[in-house]
Amino acid sequence: MRISELSRRSGVPNATIKFYLREGLLPPGRATAATQAEYGDQHLRRLRLIRALIGVRGLTVQQTRDVLGAVSENEADLHQVLGLVLGARPVDKENAEPVRGPAGKEPNPAGTGPRPAEVEAETAATKTETGPSEEEPDPSEADAGRSEVDELLAEMGWEISPYSPAQGVVAETLETMRSLGADYSWRSLLPYARIAEETAVLDLDQLDEEDDLLERAERAVLLTILLEPALLALRRLAQENESAKRHSR
Repeated sequence: MRISELSRRSGVPNATIKFYLREGLLPPGRATAATQAEYGDQHLRRLRLIRALIGVRGLTVQQTRDVLGAVSENEADLHQVLGLVLGARPVDKENAEPVRGPAGKEPNPAGTGPRPAEVEAETAATKTETGPSEEEPDPSEADAGRSEVDELLAEMGWEISPYSPAQGVVAETLETMRSLGADYSWRSLLPYARIAEETAVLDLDQLDEEDDLLERAERAVLLTILLEPALLALRRLAQENESAKRHSR
């Protein structure tokens, strides 16, 4: 197909496709003339994955190029490919560090959202009242946060990469809840983890419907990032319904 057809079928403007070609995100087409080229279905599938990584996951062009390069190197390992496009596996494993515990927090990954505003406000108020703390974070707190996540994963029997940023989110959430006086431990998350496990089965079943690697990768990004707000909304709706059944007169 010509670039105009590639644009029509992908929904990506011609100028953007040319930019991706110049930046090396999209491989060149087969030259048919000095200024013309033809593109195939593989270009279309790769273009859709690029759109998902940049437009949905929010990666930069450089980050997308790095992810696509790593995907090409790991095409035989679907588990690794899915981890790369979802951010659960580092592109540069040699220079990557395992996820740290709460005392050495990393920025929240895309899709997990910021800390609650009231928590930030309380933290700011505490700093104003007491002044800046000169104490270094207690390493034992970080170890405790990581230990709790490790115990949760062991109890569930889950095989998780040490680089997965979701582990840090769980550890930080547990620490935040306890800092607000909530008696909440990793065991409190077990029922939710089992529900999440069932959801993961549904997700992966949908990925199995696709045969092409790039289409699976694109669908994984869409199912994970785009569906998360809807899943949270469904939880809110279910809570309202359950409250109505229990408490409405």
